[in-house]
Amino acid sequence: MVVKYVTWLFALTIPLCCAQGGPYLPNWKSIDSRPLPNWYDEAKLGIFIHWGVFSVPSFSSEWFWWNWKGASTPAVDAFMQENYKPDFTYADFGQDFTAEFFQPDQWAETFAASGAKYIVFVSKHHEGFTNWPSKYSFNWNSMDVGPNRDIVGELAKSIKTKTSIRFGLYHSLFEWFHPLYLKDKANNFTTQDFVFSKTLPELFELVNTYNPEVVWSDGDWEAPDVYWNSTEFLAWLYNESPVKDTVVTNDRWGSGVSCHHGGFLTCTDRYNPGVKQNRKFENAMTIDRYSWGYRRNARLSDYLTMEELLQTFIITVSCGGNMLMNVGPTSFGTIAPIYEERLRNVGSWLTVNGEGIYASHPWTYQNDTVNKDVWYTMKKGVLGSDVYAFVLKFPGNGILTLGAPSPSSNTVVTLLGYSGTFSYKATGKQGMTISVPAISIVDLPCQWAWTFKLTNVDN
Repeated sequence: MVVKYVTWLFALTIPLCCAQGGPYLPNWKSIDSRPLPNWYDEAKLGIFIHWGVFSVPSFSSEWFWWNWKGASTPAVDAFMQENYKPDFTYADFGQDFTAEFFQPDQWAETFAASGAKYIVFVSKHHEGFTNWPSKYSFNWNSMDVGPNRDIVGELAKSIKTKTSIRFGLYHSLFEWFHPLYLKDKANNFTTQDFVFSKTLPELFELVNTYNPEVVWSDGDWEAPDVYWNSTEFLAWLYNESPVKDTVVTNDRWGSGVSCHHGGFLTCTDRYNPGVKQNRKFENAMTIDRYSWGYRRNARLSDYLTMEELLQTFIITVSCGGNMLMNVGPTSFGTIAPIYEERLRNVGSWLTVNGEGIYASHPWTYQNDTVNKDVWYTMKKGVLGSDVYAFVLKFPGNGILTLGAPSPSSNTVVTLLGYSGTFSYKATGKQGMTISVPAISIVDLPCQWAWTFKLTNVDN
């Protein structure tokens, strides 16, 4: 009955929107023609949160179940043999996903302190456990097992009422070991029992219940978009859903679709091309170099330093992208101090340097032509372009040499967060040298990556 009902509802919804003159049809040409809502391009920074039953073993990665029962990874096999009885199943981890210290208001405050403008919370990963009381995930959801709470709902409420951050949700299209998916897969995806009884009902349920302004799809690579009915869902999302005017989506909607179709492009995990892109992209990346989920055995050296984080962020924004910075909470509901420190430090840096980040655009040059440690963004100024030069290494000799800018007679050079102006000399038709006086460490506006603002440049 569920399959027939969802099929009927779906067949009704799409023709109805088209009959009413809905602008987006269920094909990629039409879907791709939708303009990306401005808020997303201006935001620049989001926070990714990977939390689920995989946070209980918190070993290897969020792919723990697959690495144990799918790929049979030796380290994971040994971990289970040494620590759990032979008849232990992955479902047994569910009862220990307790979340007893989960305080959504506290999470919301931490995310706001990071300077992020949106979050993307994992509502369901490939393990199939839903962090909301889904009607379509009986006894494998956060209300029936483990926390006995509507995790998505609680976090959505805190984000929307306590901050100005946009709320978004990640959802995996497929599930590693779901019998209906495995049956469809065995049929070479000529049947869609899993799609119409699980994937699509969950997506409709999430959008209609929690109104996410980011729908971040994943788990798409094994089956084509026609199997997932992706364009039909996106046409409904853009035409009829409660978030139709503000929602953004990514590009993971079926094999061969990623990096080609959808709202913004993610292409691959940690996508940071280093050159300007023709379409908006997002660098979904991790503070932990090796995992999206929390790992109990992670070493300090496994986490990106602030210098590495900010370099990644600056290069991403310089090339026209957003950065989605991932944290993995513990199974009991806390954000580990190492993650919190990184988030708050990024926020303190943005307090000083955010003028050159938020609502900025790629300049003519991304990386400087002579100084590889300088990256650029720009905004339109009164008399020309205001260019922001992000300097990854502070000039130690009192001279900052830049090869790309062409200063005008109206150009003024300042350092964000520092009072006063800096003298400079043009070096021919293009390029300039900026005199940087000795500045006491206590007077430096920030600890990492300094931003020089060059007003009214000619190029």
